[in-house]
Amino acid sequence: MTSASYIFLAGASRGVGREIAKCLTAQNLQVKALLRNESAVAELEAIGIQSVMGDALNVSDIEGAILANEPIHTVISTIGGLPSEGERADFLGNKNLIDAAVKAGVQRFILVSSIGTGNSASALPPQALATLGPVLVEKDKAEQHLIASGLIYTIIRPGGLKSEPATGNGILTEDPRIVGTIHRPDVAQLVCKCLNSQRSHNKTLSAVDKNMLAGEPEFVEFSLT
Repeated sequence: MTSASYIFLAGASRGVGREIAKCLTAQNLQVKALLRNESAVAELEAIGIQSVMGDALNVSDIEGAILANEPIHTVISTIGGLPSEGERADFLGNKNLIDAAVKAGVQRFILVSSIGTGNSASALPPQALATLGPVLVEKDKAEQHLIASGLIYTIIRPGGLKSEPATGNGILTEDPRIVGTIHRPDVAQLVCKCLNSQRSHNKTLSAVDKNMLAGEPEFVEFSLT
């Protein structure tokens, strides 16, 4: 990455996205964050992040943000919604981000998805799959669109998320059968490590805390070095 290029972060106002924002600025990277409303602007700008107002569901907002001014090296997206919400950003919002990234000549795209998506559906218990089904369909469409885009991609599928301090025990695996929980700051740390790892290029990885697995499955941890 050149010193003049930026990380473009969508979803920085809450959850994993907010934790990624903290992690990126701790690495002294230049970050632009896409925000739908101004509630998080002051806090993000206080840690050195530029805010760009816009809605991921609006193509012109996204193209204006990604194609304008300084070159974007990598787009990171954590956007999505809750099962109760109306028009969802899980597919359409991410599709707009992916398409704009291609148009702008962005090199890399990191998508935070979810265990239960695509070939990891069998990892979830039937009840969870039934509850999350409509969301996971949209996330799968986003994953497939990214894979087909030609961008260098990394898809990270966290397990059940908890808003608690980092444990440092977050791990990645290519095994789609793995399920468990993980704290949001640990997901953020894994995303930031992937940013600096060529081994994560064009990979789809599940993210869990090695001490919070469901059952005691045997699996191979994915090494980023």
